[in-house]
Amino acid sequence: MRDGGLTIRPAGRADVPALVALRVANAEAHLALDPGVYRVPPGPAVRRHFAAVLADERGRDAVLVAEDAAGRVVGMVEVLRSAEPPEHQILRPEPSAQVHTVVLPEACGAGVGSALLAAARHWAAEQGITYLSAGIHHRNAGAVRFYRRHGFTDAGLSLGARPDDVTG
Repeated sequence: MRDGGLTIRPAGRADVPALVALRVANAEAHLALDPGVYRVPPGPAVRRHFAAVLADERGRDAVLVAEDAAGRVVGMVEVLRSAEPPEHQILRPEPSAQVHTVVLPEACGAGVGSALLAAARHWAAEQGITYLSAGIHHRNAGAVRFYRRHGFTDAGLSLGARPDDVTG
């Protein structure tokens, strides 16, 4: 897909270094939001992750990249299928996936994220995926605004507690 000098395409093995750089830069930005929640994953682990996703011949998941007119990767979206709930649970099974969009700061505001998310939705629909979700920490107001602008809404509530916290 080409849009005003921007190309959205499936990532290839040659893109792994750019994907690692995007993931690490994104982690560093998240670390500034809440160091108690986020960490910067080791580069080799991120490299192995993307290499494995891209090597999966079943095409279970997708990584799409945005390339600017100069051929530089300026963003990515990862679409990772969710596991179906076990038969004994009450959740209705639905083919779903998590999306994770990352755009270089200097490319933000130019429609890169929107183009990536549109391509991710198209890929998901072609795969029979009927529901997409984006797990966003509440302090990431920019990401919340971005996904809301694209039709994502509150989809439940996740509560958490530490096992040794006995305040209640």
